[in-house]
Amino acid sequence: TPAGCRMQTLAWLGIASLCLGAAWAAPAKEERRKAEKLKADFALYENLDLDNYDLTLDNYGEILDLSNYEELYDYSDLAPKIEVGTLAPRPKDPAALPNLGTAAETPELPPPTTASPIRPAPVSAQGLPSCRLCLCIGTSVYCDDADLEHIPPLPPETTYLYARFNRISAIRAGDFMGLKKLKRIDLTSNFISWADADAFRLLPSLQELILPENRLTALPELPRSIVRLDARLNRIPSTGLRPEAFRDLKQLEFLHLSDNQLEYIPAPLPESLRSLHLQNNNIQTMHEDTFCDSQDHSQIRRVLEDIRLDGNPINLSLFPNAYFCLPRLPTGHF
Repeated sequence: TPAGCRMQTLAWLGIASLCLGAAWAAPAKEERRKAEKLKADFALYENLDLDNYDLTLDNYGEILDLSNYEELYDYSDLAPKIEVGTLAPRPKDPAALPNLGTAAETPELPPPTTASPIRPAPVSAQGLPSCRLCLCIGTSVYCDDADLEHIPPLPPETTYLYARFNRISAIRAGDFMGLKKLKRIDLTSNFISWADADAFRLLPSLQELILPENRLTALPELPRSIVRLDARLNRIPSTGLRPEAFRDLKQLEFLHLSDNQLEYIPAPLPESLRSLHLQNNNIQTMHEDTFCDSQDHSQIRRVLEDIRLDGNPINLSLFPNAYFCLPRLPTGHF
């Protein structure tokens, strides 16, 4: 009927209007949501002070605290996942089980090839690998407390040798042969009782020879480049020193021979000497020319300022003319 057609038409128009209203409302709602989010973001950034935020190497540790980084970070999610399942069913057929009575065959390894990328260690002149027993860092060789009984073969570029607290009993002439760059030898606390006369003489760069706490009864000849000689706590008598042993050592500054068995001061002493330690020996007398030239009363020996003679059975007041050229008196009993 006409009335029914009109009602159906009105119904369709209502549904269409509702759909169009919903379609128009959705964009407007989305725009309102974005605007509200933008306002919230602005409010959040207003509370941050970014004007003074300057990340440099000086304040990096203040801004980022990485001291407990491993505690804060959970690495469990990186661990491999292990799924727990059930055991495989045991086969019923005995023939399917592995035969445990027979030994497994050993796989044959291929023969070694000469084209291996691993190269052998460098070999020293004595035929042994350099630094096999010691730690070599640059041109320094560290052999402390290595249970050594003799000086090991050293690389030709060795500059500093430390072989303290070992059981070395002797120093041979060839132990340092060819080491033209060797500047320091430290053999503290060994059992050295003998050193070849040429063990150190042929070392052109040797400046420091450290030999305390050994069993030496004589000093070998020293190179003219020596600056410091430390042979404390040995058993060296005056007869264990060559006559005028230190006269030609024009660069010698430190001569420490305390706690030995010296009977007199080893004169003449080079003008370069700054420190002389002879305490706890058996020195009983002194010559007037030991420190000063008795014929030149205008002499002033300004460099030699540290003289230790305490612990010796000598009365220094008996030799007043022996100190006139010194800037200060020796340490000892007057």
